[in-house]
Amino acid sequence: MKRVVSVSLGSSTRDARVETEILGEPFVIERIGTDGNMNRFRALVEELDGQVDAIGMGGIDLYLRAGRRRYQIRDAAGLVRGVRRTPVVDGGGIKWSWEKYLIEEYLPKTAGVSFSGRRVLLVSSVDRYGMAEAFTQAGAQTLFGDFYFALGVPIPMRRLGTVKVLAACMLPVLTKLPFQMLYPTGSKQERTTPKHTHLFRWAEVVAGDFHFIRRYMPDDLRGKTIFTQTITPADRRALAERGAGMLITAAPDMDGRSFATNVLEGIVVALSGRPSDALTPQETVQWLLRAGFLPRVERLHEASA
Repeated sequence: MKRVVSVSLGSSTRDARVETEILGEPFVIERIGTDGNMNRFRALVEELDGQVDAIGMGGIDLYLRAGRRRYQIRDAAGLVRGVRRTPVVDGGGIKWSWEKYLIEEYLPKTAGVSFSGRRVLLVSSVDRYGMAEAFTQAGAQTLFGDFYFALGVPIPMRRLGTVKVLAACMLPVLTKLPFQMLYPTGSKQERTTPKHTHLFRWAEVVAGDFHFIRRYMPDDLRGKTIFTQTITPADRRALAERGAGMLITAAPDMDGRSFATNVLEGIVVALSGRPSDALTPQETVQWLLRAGFLPRVERLHEASA
């Protein structure tokens, strides 16, 4: 039996365990939240080391990316420094490969969802640079919301080149700050305080990390397409109640939820027997297709009408 465990800095109220079969292999997939407690996170991943097939880092990225350059988050590196035997993944390999494939290939050609000419709000691009690049290449009018959502500074970015330049200047410093200054952890993930409503109003598509979306989304999301991840049944209801038109997640529905990208990456590592860095983006996509994984594409307005 394969076992993939995502240890998250997020709220334990979002914990889940699923038993399934993938390519003939029985799998146990778990998500364990540590409510923002870094010491508990560190102890748990060290306890799991050598006992599971892959450990996912949830609620925190090991790297942020702009272009081909990666910048390691100091707090994240410290959390997994004691893990010696089990591969650790943060979902970056999925964001750089599978999410790009979905935007550029699967969604427009198979699901009939095109982003060409559409107004897209990507709440944070440096944690999903593959998505940022894919929306740009798909011809979307993309607003990169990193300054608004991570730093609370009202500076819009509308060109990918701007993201690259500013990231090269700022990420070497920002990645050394306490992570809680940049991203909601623990109980902060459960609160919604509408903010930046003019950005949501402008957008036809709201994309990226769901914890940023959930934290700031307005009461009115009528007709919006939400392209995100880490969705629970409660999250789906919240989006439907706000009138969101469509929900797209990179992972399929598993017992009512879509697990995070670090879980998908952990599944690929467990199936392939290879570390994520040894897999090309094309190989990652092929493993997920072989496993029969497809994104969730759900019309919420029909369910909430």
